[in-house]
Amino acid sequence: ATNYYLNADPSLVAPSRDATLVPFQMAGEFKEATVNIEPIIEFIADANEEPGFTVYIVGEASSAFENNELSEKEIQQGEIFGIPTALLILLALFGAVVAAVVPLILAAISIVIALAATAIVGQIIPLVFFVTLMITMIGLAVGIDYALIVVSRFREELAKGRSKSRAIEITGSTANRTVFFSGMTVVLALLGMLIIPTNIFQSLGIGAILVVISAVCATLTLLPAVLSILGDKINFMRLPLVGRNLNKTNEGGDKRGFWDRTTQLVMRHPIISLFLAGGLMLGSAAPVVDLNTGFNGLDSLPKDLQVRQAFDLIEREFPGGFGSVAPVDIVIEGDLSDKSIANAIQDFMETISLNSIFAGTPSVQTNSDQDLAVITTFFAGAPASDPAVKIIDLLRNDYIPNSFGNVDANVYVTGQSAFNKDFFNTVDTYTIWVFAFVLGLSFLLLTVAFRSIVIPIKSIFLNLLSVGAAYGLLVLIFIHGYGADLLGFETSPSIEAWIPLFLFSVLFGLSMDYHVFLISRIRERFDLTNDNAESVAYGLRSTAGLITGAALIMVAVFSGFASGDLIGNQQVGFGLAIAIFLDATIVRSILVPSTMKLLGKWNWYLPPWLEWLPKVSVENSEIATEAKVN
Repeated sequence: ATNYYLNADPSLVAPSRDATLVPFQMAGEFKEATVNIEPIIEFIADANEEPGFTVYIVGEASSAFENNELSEKEIQQGEIFGIPTALLILLALFGAVVAAVVPLILAAISIVIALAATAIVGQIIPLVFFVTLMITMIGLAVGIDYALIVVSRFREELAKGRSKSRAIEITGSTANRTVFFSGMTVVLALLGMLIIPTNIFQSLGIGAILVVISAVCATLTLLPAVLSILGDKINFMRLPLVGRNLNKTNEGGDKRGFWDRTTQLVMRHPIISLFLAGGLMLGSAAPVVDLNTGFNGLDSLPKDLQVRQAFDLIEREFPGGFGSVAPVDIVIEGDLSDKSIANAIQDFMETISLNSIFAGTPSVQTNSDQDLAVITTFFAGAPASDPAVKIIDLLRNDYIPNSFGNVDANVYVTGQSAFNKDFFNTVDTYTIWVFAFVLGLSFLLLTVAFRSIVIPIKSIFLNLLSVGAAYGLLVLIFIHGYGADLLGFETSPSIEAWIPLFLFSVLFGLSMDYHVFLISRIRERFDLTNDNAESVAYGLRSTAGLITGAALIMVAVFSGFASGDLIGNQQVGFGLAIAIFLDATIVRSILVPSTMKLLGKWNWYLPPWLEWLPKVSVENSEIATEAKVN
């Protein structure tokens, strides 16, 4: 560490003479630094109890530490909002306290198992700090939903007068199969994130996959044991007036209910319905043309955080702003005793010294073996800004080739801005592969499940429409600022770079989950009646209770996490919540029935050369038919 009183470096003192910098470096790797910084933060807190001055700390390690602390608080905040709201929805669906509490307990167990598994994985590969928040958010959503499907089917079978063991058997052959198929659909979609060779996506992908697998395993193994113990007590502590209609879900639904009337209205006017609903979704997606991805810097953090206050102070008091303390390092690997390399280093340092976009005087350090040199320079601007990324391009594409193009040395650019630039390039390179993987896998899965090539194409298009609408609304609110104050969100010039692909993978899995459940009911009815319109109406009304309840729970959970202070959490929570809401309402209630009405029997078209495909069923059709008949 150094300071102005040691070396009288004028760049360490603000022109106002009201602030000074004390730069120092943490030893060890970044992960160690984020742990070792804590006693320094505590020391500074003690120092600030003295009158006459205030000490702030800011840097990569301290920022990561405070982000970790804030992330933990936001997990609690999301749980405080999401869990009670989910409980209220479950109480409204089931009308019994015990039945409503069981899915919450299963979700909590799934999260704990996934966190433990992730901790083990974290000993092998480094994971980003906010993976725990994503595990909690997704675990609550899918854990509750999967248990909801099983508990509702078990209660339905008990209501028909079946014995406890027979009810569990039928539930296992129907609802459990649905949960397994749905969970594997989500996992396959999430696998796309593992294609991208970055720590962020692999951390999020691993965490999300582990919590979905944990939720599926807990639902298929632990939940049947719990139901066996509870038996009729699953309906203990019944509430008046609520939860009386959910048992109609698998019995064909209410033919005079809201969903049946809505479906019939849509199918009487399919073209108008398709035009209006499709126009609304396309209109919501339109702002996506202004989508700009990046990393939101320290200026996006809450103003009460010490690192944000330090950032604001440096931006205000020091020439060049925060860039003046966020270095760009140029690493030269080669024989430093070679005069041509020494001349190239000198030429490079003179070049950047003459450019006003760089702040201060560049410095150079060499190792004892004289085969490695590091040039450290600074620039005017925040490291997460667009100008900072352009500076990296300038160094790599212009300055370095000009100075080192004719010498025998390897030259690299590193630092936070260089990391951002490389991350953006990696995401751009692999986006097409992730889309191709997820879309291709979805097409194959749906083709086999429904023995049709029309249903997969239509389903993929509708899911893309939901994702596109979520992207568009993210841009509208977070970049353009419409409604941001009303919703309590921070605006930003960009959407976090990892969010679009993360949303795509998660939303495609969750949307396909609902779609498979709905279309499987329509297909089974069509096979029995050969009546397309009646089959669509039957499918919607027979799945309405479960899908609507499950979607509302997901929206509640995701909204809880969107209510935090970290802008990345706001963006991902809102994106997930609004996409699930649109998918469960406009897509399922209007676009699905209108398109299926217009396509008629073409919905189930399978080319003759694909007739060899196996006939599969999400639920055990024989057991399901027996359950309905009996």
